[in-house]
Amino acid sequence: MWAYNETFYQIYPIGFCGAPVSNDGVTVPRIRKVAEWGSYLEQLGIGSVILNPIFESDNHGYDTRDFRTIDCRLGTNEDFEYVCRTLHSHNIKIILDGVFNHVGRGFWAFKDVQEKRWDSPYKDWFNINFDGNSCYNDGFWYEGWEGHYELVKLNLQNPAVVDYLLDCVRFWIEDFNIDGLRLDVAYCLDHNFMKTLRAFCDHTKPGFALIGEVLFGDYNRIVNDEMLHSCTNYECYKGIFSSLNSMNLFEIAHSLNRQYGPEQWCLYRGKHLMSFVDNHDVTRIASNLTNKEHLPLAYGLLFGMPGIPCIYYGSEWGEQGVKAPHNDYALRPCFEEPKPNTLTELLMKLIRIRRESDGLVNGSYHNVVLTNHQLVFERKSDKERVLVAINASSEPFEARNHELNGQFTELLTDAEISMNGSLELPPYSMQFLKMN
Repeated sequence: MWAYNETFYQIYPIGFCGAPVSNDGVTVPRIRKVAEWGSYLEQLGIGSVILNPIFESDNHGYDTRDFRTIDCRLGTNEDFEYVCRTLHSHNIKIILDGVFNHVGRGFWAFKDVQEKRWDSPYKDWFNINFDGNSCYNDGFWYEGWEGHYELVKLNLQNPAVVDYLLDCVRFWIEDFNIDGLRLDVAYCLDHNFMKTLRAFCDHTKPGFALIGEVLFGDYNRIVNDEMLHSCTNYECYKGIFSSLNSMNLFEIAHSLNRQYGPEQWCLYRGKHLMSFVDNHDVTRIASNLTNKEHLPLAYGLLFGMPGIPCIYYGSEWGEQGVKAPHNDYALRPCFEEPKPNTLTELLMKLIRIRRESDGLVNGSYHNVVLTNHQLVFERKSDKERVLVAINASSEPFEARNHELNGQFTELLTDAEISMNGSLELPPYSMQFLKMN
């Protein structure tokens, strides 16, 4: 699967393009701004862009009105076709947000139910009780996603709903030539639906990637040969910033060993979960870290650990943003143009190093040295051995272990290092050491 080798870049288009928060009905080709960033993203080394909702919606995009029409606030279908052609010309693939669990109250089939009630041919597309009433006084009750009644839950056990959604995916592939889907709230989706979707996509466009949004639980339930290729690794997302803030690297080391380690009981060895340090739903990493010296180290962990790294737009130059109650738009700003800096340059190196390293993409995971403030772990494949060393302390540290032995190239600096059971770690440092 091509996705395993790439670094992803997530964009929330309504915010990124500076569109109004609520749908004003005015068509403006704002989505073309994504195409304008194509050269920058290619230079950064991005292999695929994840675009959060782009289809016609009531407000934030997850309240869809029409899966076949680009939101007028972003432009037209023709505008988005141009974006896809441009990104592909820069060797960047496109992943769309598949919001299949629910729709908005403005969704065309739900509006038909509001008008015709029992006589609507779409009444079984939703979980409806005509003996009740909704908080919007519709004259019937319906299931909303996790109690959010502006988000009407689809009945994914209805074959007509499944056929409709698959036809929309076919349309996206044929008209936009997309390369995969991020499945919103995949932990809520019917498993039979995901199996049907996987089989359909494998047949329609071989190599089509399916990545699910999952919070916690056993990721094996949906990441397997019948369902999804990958899912979001929220356990390690939390472990990265929490370990650095508490100066307790045992936390992230425990999670990584639990997921990928050499023990027989490890959970996800051989799988490629999507790893990240922030996204459109959580406080940005630059605001989440107590010590700003740890920001590069967080990305060192992200690119050194097993998984598919994903960068949230703007965070590659250290943009800040704090999640506010009932308002995520502080996390979804509009930038007129990229603002690269030294952090961006570091990420360019990390992206290149990972892409060129079979050990970092496919290698096993093994803790070599672990203290509260330091972590050295090994990534090893049949082709190469790489050591990733992190020192979160303001003091230098000498890591000692008999496995720290041999001739290595430090990949960030190209320095040649000879080790004989020990490794010097400067304050607030990271090293990527490939065995010669």
